[in-house]
Amino acid sequence: MNDALQRTEVVTAFLRHAGKVLLLRRSDKVGSYQGRWAGVSGYLEDAPPLAQALREIREETGLEADAVHLAVGAEPLEVEAPAQSRLWVVHAFLFDVDSPGAVQLDWESAECAWVDPVRLGDYTTVPMLAETLQACLDGERQQAAQ
Repeated sequence: MNDALQRTEVVTAFLRHAGKVLLLRRSDKVGSYQGRWAGVSGYLEDAPPLAQALREIREETGLEADAVHLAVGAEPLEVEAPAQSRLWVVHAFLFDVDSPGAVQLDWESAECAWVDPVRLGDYTTVPMLAETLQACLDGERQQAAQ
């Protein structure tokens, strides 16, 4: 790890429906990675990571906690971002959604798309988004194998 980077904890929540995941294109009003595609994300504030993920889902998509179902939480990942002088510590979660049409975006996102995970490479994303999603999918497979 680069000691010059500021350690910053965040959550990323992937919402899934019918095998596709929701990507949000970050608006010009957010503080970092404007225009890039991401999962539902935010700074880890005063709540435990899962509670913060549910808060971000509610704020960014309008979906309440009873509209999403936790599939898995991945081990935290470290993502170096020298351009932002940050070491992002990402607490990632995968949730299943019953009603994808209920998603209502807030100001943080310019648009959204439901994407097959194998097509993530077609999008300009925040750093290591594909690896973060893969960590969730791997964790779900491991959980199912137990």
